[in-house]
Amino acid sequence: MKKFFKKIGTWIKGKLNLIKPGPFAIKGAAIGLLILTLIVFVIEVVGMSVNWKDPWILAFGLLILLAVTLVSYLAVKLIKLIYEIPRFYKRVLIACIILLSLVRLGDERFAVFMILVFSLIGAGIAMFWKGHFQRLTTPKKVVSVLGFVVGIAGIGCLIYFGSIRGLEIDEQINAAQLTENKISQIEVASPAENGNFQFTTFTYGSGKDLRREEFAEGVTYQTESVDGRAFIDNWKKFGGWWREKYWGFDAKELPLNARVWMPEGKGPFPLVLVVHGNHSMQDFSDPGYDYLGEFLASKGMILASVDENFINGSWTDLFGRLEKENDARGWLLLEHLRIWDEWNKNESHPLFGKADMDKIALMGHSRGGEAVGHAAMLNALEYYPDDASIKLGYHFNIKGIVAIAPVDGQYKPGGSGTKFENVDYLTIHGAQDADVTSFAGAMQYERIKFTDSTYHFKSAVYISGANHGQFNTSWGDNDYGVTFKGILNRGQLMPVAEQEEVAKVYIGAFLEASLNNRSEFLPLFIDARKGKDWLPESIYLSQFEDSNTSIWANFDEDFELTSTSTGGVADGENLSVWREAEIDLEYAKKGSRAVFLGWNYKKLNEGIDTLWKDVAKPTIPDSVLASYSITLDSMSFRPDSTSVLMFSLAESTESSNPKSEGKWVNNQDNTNSKKANAELENESDSKGENGEEEVDEEEDEKKPDAPLDFTIILTDQSGAEISFLLSEFSHLQRQIKSRVLKLDFLDKKDHSENIFQTFVFDLENLKSKNPAFTPALLQEIRFEFDQNESGVIILDQLGITKRINLVNQ
Repeated sequence: MKKFFKKIGTWIKGKLNLIKPGPFAIKGAAIGLLILTLIVFVIEVVGMSVNWKDPWILAFGLLILLAVTLVSYLAVKLIKLIYEIPRFYKRVLIACIILLSLVRLGDERFAVFMILVFSLIGAGIAMFWKGHFQRLTTPKKVVSVLGFVVGIAGIGCLIYFGSIRGLEIDEQINAAQLTENKISQIEVASPAENGNFQFTTFTYGSGKDLRREEFAEGVTYQTESVDGRAFIDNWKKFGGWWREKYWGFDAKELPLNARVWMPEGKGPFPLVLVVHGNHSMQDFSDPGYDYLGEFLASKGMILASVDENFINGSWTDLFGRLEKENDARGWLLLEHLRIWDEWNKNESHPLFGKADMDKIALMGHSRGGEAVGHAAMLNALEYYPDDASIKLGYHFNIKGIVAIAPVDGQYKPGGSGTKFENVDYLTIHGAQDADVTSFAGAMQYERIKFTDSTYHFKSAVYISGANHGQFNTSWGDNDYGVTFKGILNRGQLMPVAEQEEVAKVYIGAFLEASLNNRSEFLPLFIDARKGKDWLPESIYLSQFEDSNTSIWANFDEDFELTSTSTGGVADGENLSVWREAEIDLEYAKKGSRAVFLGWNYKKLNEGIDTLWKDVAKPTIPDSVLASYSITLDSMSFRPDSTSVLMFSLAESTESSNPKSEGKWVNNQDNTNSKKANAELENESDSKGENGEEEVDEEEDEKKPDAPLDFTIILTDQSGAEISFLLSEFSHLQRQIKSRVLKLDFLDKKDHSENIFQTFVFDLENLKSKNPAFTPALLQEIRFEFDQNESGVIILDQLGITKRINLVNQ
């Protein structure tokens, strides 16, 4: 057989030689290619020089020609070196590059390092094989030993690097803790405590499942399959064939499977559905919310964990994956609600009257977290928005949506993000999430509106130390799902028990507030310190808005910096940054605009420092004091006795002094700056030489940045003022930093994004600072940046809402 193929190869080679170009033709091709290319290039360079009236372009073109000549010679040398590599090693090298590229290592540098180390190990072993080492010259012996030692050391480094759990990032100050003694705990039992209900568990489904007994003969209640072809694309070719072979059905017969935790008793009980996200379809995800099922059932709620593993990913995705399936995930939830509604109304069914169909909540994780938003939208529609031939018309009373580390935008109805109204919403996300690396739930948060007369609220909670998978007991701490999970930095992760406790606190509180009208839990969604005895220690950021909120400035209305949403006037003084712009997340845009405000007192003029110290802040002269204000006009709404001032803030890590170079340096008016420097120098005389305290430079470098603070001044129409610090609620948290891969430490790469915290101030309580101040006559809100030497903040959603304890649900 070998001789046969060799003959064929020789025959093909002979035929090719008959038409192979000769040396003369190849030389001519090269000269022709060079001359004609040079002509085209020279014409372009001369044309640019003439058109732009810049003769230096000719010189630049000449430099390019010289550089290209040098690169061509070096490239040929490199190719020659590669060609000189022995043929056997080249074949092995190419094969190993391909194989290692298929191993999920998270970074190609691992593959390069492995190729080098493995080669050194192999070469070292070969040198010692069958006495070969003794025949080597002394220099080759030295090189062989060194190479082998380096290879062994490299293997040791790989093993050690992969075996450690991870590394800790530099300490960050928890801004909220600095003033937590001012915040009173909600005086009720933790929403994460188990209730008094005993509960039962069962499953319902097709009864025909090929892979799981609990959805086959072990199913308690059998359900009919549904046709999902209108919502799923690309269930075909090899991937579709394998999927159908594995499950035993295709998109025409999707099963309605779920495992249920139900309280014992007559009922009716609130009904909660939870759906997993994308994961290997063979590694079933629906059992992973057992801790929530047991918890919620003990609290008197039905939890059904919905099985949608059959539309998850698989290794066959390499040959074609399902597309646009995330709306199918949401639609399937509505089909589950449909069968619950049928059972609930059927007097002969054992589940008759068990579910309170007026108290429904949907929860989803990852792609499921996006899907529950689609379900809320589709539930309110008569027709599928992408195809009016598909009738919907569900209209269930979905009161709450919980999105756990959701994605966003994998399905876009009509090409835009999913929008829904008048449904409570909670999204939670971990800063250590290595799967969904941006807080995508904050994008859906922005698109939710409240338009009816019923009370609604929404909240977005961001948790330092939480990852993606530990919200599901089946997924765990391996967010990448890789075999070599040692590439992940798990040193920053909170323990799984703590992350589950966080989920139980927030989900328990949300469902009690949304389904059972327990408004005493609402303050938790504004300020995590309200539940500080319930929650594991971490940094929590919370954004909140409810249907009582009225906004003066959301910065989405136009591009005029001095205008506001309700007709007022914005003004800034001495700001180093002032612009309105789209809010960026790390890998996406939030879908909303805000105002970016920066200040910098570090070098007011001629290199003289302001000598700012946290322990002795100078008084900033009015001539350079940076501030931002909103002045309400006569048509703007005003607070009343029930109102609290509210706004959302985030730190921006951009430069607070972007005008330190170029035209800005020479064009500034420095008169006020000189005067300010003189005042600051006089103020710092008591601090010693140069006005600075003796500080060890190495220790100072390691000190984390202090959280931001500033003064807020409210002025009414009579001129009466009240002044208070932002920190009377909380300092502003610096951006939470994380490193999800161990190589992030080598690269010194921090992951962070613009995450907002809502700040609230009770106007009636603040009135004690100046009884002459009348909140109902509020005229101006002014922010004076006088507490930190420099910084940039992002301000959004400035307005008022009603005091939470007056909420009537």
